[in-house]
Amino acid sequence: MHFTKHYTLAEARALLPQVRQWLEHLADGQKRLQALEETLGALVANGDDAGGESVNQLARTVCEMQDTVLQFERRQIQIKDVARGLVDFPSVRAGREIFLCWEKDEEDIEFWHDLETGYAGRERI
Repeated sequence: MHFTKHYTLAEARALLPQVRQWLEHLADGQKRLQALEETLGALVANGDDAGGESVNQLARTVCEMQDTVLQFERRQIQIKDVARGLVDFPSVRAGREIFLCWEKDEEDIEFWHDLETGYAGRERI
């Protein structure tokens, strides 16, 4: 077994509201990072001092995003694509490890796939 935590369908479903919030936080953080990188890039290109508040904001944003990623890691929930909101919950089906697969636009967890096949191998539960 690859994972020490395996989710039942009910356990994974119960986490969806929190997972949605974490994904939103990561997506917002990515947008803030991109804006800050553009700001800092323009300052450096002009030969201006790139320190100060912009760098502090960038560091805070990175730390906040790392804290959110840790929420997934502690639970062994796999983030496959932040923009799509694609996550996999380790589970067991017929005695073998699988992933319960969910995307943020889906109302519920309705798919699973083998560890090796990934998204392309999704099957209905």
